[in-house]
Amino acid sequence: MPETSGPARGWVLPAVAGVASVAFGVGVGQLVAAFVAPASSPLVVVGSLLIDLAPPWAKDAAIALFGTGDKAALLVGIGLVLLAVAGAAGVLEARRPPWGMVVVGAVGVVGAVAAASRANASMLAIVPSAVAAIAAMLALTFLLRRLAPAPAPDTLSRRTIEPTRAAETGASRESSFDSATPPTATPPPTGVDRRRFLGWAGGAVALGALAALGGYALQAGARAVTAVREAITLPKAASTVTVPAGAELGIDGLAPVVTPNAEFYRIDTALAVPAVDPADWSLRIHGLVDREITLTWDELLALPLDESVTTLACVSNEVGGGLIGNAVWLGYPIRELLAEAGPSADADMVLSRSIDGFTASTPLEVLQDDRDAILAVGMNGEPLPAEHGFPVRMVVPGLYGYVSATKWVVDLEVTRFDAASAYWTDRGWSERGPIKLSSRIDVPRQGQSVSPGSAMLAGVAWHQHVGIAGVQVQIDDGEWRDAELATAINDDTWVQWKYEWADASAGSHTVRVRALGADGEVQTAKRQGVVPDGATGLDEVTVEVR
Repeated sequence: MPETSGPARGWVLPAVAGVASVAFGVGVGQLVAAFVAPASSPLVVVGSLLIDLAPPWAKDAAIALFGTGDKAALLVGIGLVLLAVAGAAGVLEARRPPWGMVVVGAVGVVGAVAAASRANASMLAIVPSAVAAIAAMLALTFLLRRLAPAPAPDTLSRRTIEPTRAAETGASRESSFDSATPPTATPPPTGVDRRRFLGWAGGAVALGALAALGGYALQAGARAVTAVREAITLPKAASTVTVPAGAELGIDGLAPVVTPNAEFYRIDTALAVPAVDPADWSLRIHGLVDREITLTWDELLALPLDESVTTLACVSNEVGGGLIGNAVWLGYPIRELLAEAGPSADADMVLSRSIDGFTASTPLEVLQDDRDAILAVGMNGEPLPAEHGFPVRMVVPGLYGYVSATKWVVDLEVTRFDAASAYWTDRGWSERGPIKLSSRIDVPRQGQSVSPGSAMLAGVAWHQHVGIAGVQVQIDDGEWRDAELATAINDDTWVQWKYEWADASAGSHTVRVRALGADGEVQTAKRQGVVPDGATGLDEVTVEVR
C-alpha cells in the first residue's frame, strides 16, 4: 500500500524509524551487558545516574507518588523520554542529516559516562552503551533508506504520444500540444510502501526485545547468587528472642507486629539489586582506628550471632505512611567489631559504604552503646532477601535508614562529620537522623464507614530506643482519650494500640492519634515535611458513621 502524501511522509515514518532503531539498540546493549558488564545495561546506568543527580524534592515527590514502586516508575519515565528523543532523532536525520545520528550518539555517550561513573565500574562498563548507540545508528540508517521513494514505471509522455497521433491524422504540429494538462517531462515517484516499511521497523523492535530478553536470561550471576542464598542454612543464634503473645492484637486491617519479608518496605538508590556472592564478600573497617580489620562471610558466620527485633523507618515516611516495618534480625553487634578496631578519640562518625557506592553517616556513639546495632545476615528466620541487602546489611535502632541501614555493606570508615559526608547529607538532609516519636491509624482507613454505636480504632506507635508509654485518640476536637496498648516487644520496636469507640454517632468524624514517649515526650501536632530530618504531625482520618 503506497503512501504518497500526508504527515507520514513528513515526520511520522521517520519518527517510527527513530523509535524502532533506538529500541533495537537498547536491546542489543542489554545483551552485550550480560556478557561483559551485567551491572552496566544502558537503562540501568542512566537511571542510576538520574537517581544520583535528583534533588531531594524530586526524590520526595517520586516516593510520595509511587511509594516503593518509585524505581519501576523511573524506568518507565526513562523509557518514555528515550522514545521521544528517538522519534525526534529519526525526524532530524531524515530532514537534516547527520543531526539525528548526533543525537543518538550523544545518548550513547551519556550512557557510557553514567556506566563509567558507577562504583566499582570496570573498563568494560562503557561497552554496552557504546554498542547500543552504534547498533541504533546502523538500524536508523537502514530504515531511513527504506523511506526513499521508488520511481514510477516508465510510460510514454504526452510529448511522445501527441506528435505521433498528429502525424497520423495530418493535424498541425501546433494542435498536438493543445491540451488543458501541461506536459510532464519526468513521472512522479510512486511513494513509500508503508506496509513494508512498518514491517522492517517492527522487525527491528522485535529483534531488540529478543536481545533484551536474551540478555536478561544470560545474566547468570544474579541467578547463581539466588541459588547460593537459597542453599544457605544460617547458624543457630547464640541468643534468641520471643515475640510476646500479647504483642499481636489480632485486629483485621492492623499491621502485623512482625512485618513479613515480602511486605517489608524497600527504599534505596539501587535501580538494579546488586548480586553479591557471599564467597566474594568482605567488610573492611578502617580509618581513624588502631587496627584495620577485614571480615569475610565465613568469619562473620563463625561469630556468635544474636537475634533482635528492630523497627526500621525511612526518613521519607510521611505522617501516617507505610515506609516502616518491624522484623526479627540475626546478626553480630557492630560495637564488638569497633572495639576490636579501636576507634580514635577524635572520631565521631562511621561512614558505611554499599557495594554500589551508596554511603551513610552514622554517629559513632550510636554504634558503640547498648542498642542492637548489628551487621545483619538474617531476616525473619531466613537469609536476607536480595532486595533487603543480602548477604549483609546494617540494622541500627533509633535512626532513619538514610544514616544507618546500609544494605550490601562492604566498608566501614571510622572518621569525623567535619571530614566526610554521605550520599543524602550531600543532598541537603541532616547529618544525624533520629527517628521521631510517631503513631499511625490503620483501622479504619481514610473514608471508610463504620456502624453507629461501637467501632474499633487501631494502629501502631513507635519511639525507637526510648519506648512508648501510651497512645491517645481524639474524636473531632474533643478530649484526648487513652487507648489500650499491646505488649511491647522492646523499646526498639513499634507497638500496636486499640481504642473502642463506644459512642460513635452518625455522621462524618475526624479521628486523630498521638503517642506518648517513655521519656515524657508528647507527639507534636506541628506539621513538618520529611526534609531535612523526618516528618512530624498527627495522623488523622475521616470516618463515616452510618
